[in-house]
Amino acid sequence: MYCDGGARGNPGPAASAFVAVKGGKIIHKGSKYLGKATNNVAEYESVLLALDWLNKEKGKLEEGIVINLDSELVTNQMSGQYKVKNPKLKELFLKAKRLESQLSSKIFYKWSPRSNNRLADYLVNKELDEKS
Repeated sequence: MYCDGGARGNPGPAASAFVAVKGGKIIHKGSKYLGKATNNVAEYESVLLALDWLNKEKGKLEEGIVINLDSELVTNQMSGQYKVKNPKLKELFLKAKRLESQLSSKIFYKWSPRSNNRLADYLVNKELDEKS
């Protein structure tokens, strides 16, 4: 899974996206316009989109799903390495953890440079361009 979120301005118009890849092939992608939000909120929303889709597909999942993010903050918070202090991010974190707990597969969060996340980044910008 590749997740990305972004805001033009911080806060500003924001969007989130994810791309599901299996065996080197894209099996699903999704994106969502969020309205006014921060970059960190948009990044969390991308994780929520991915986890929601994973829950709908849980009968078809393999063990050990890696969610790649270019947000070090969200990666480290979701991995338990950083505490979540911001109230809005904590709300999104807890929602993500609830969705994660409904899956039988173990979820791993991995930081990945933006250059490895081009399609999700493209989908975010496409959503933002369509709304502006």
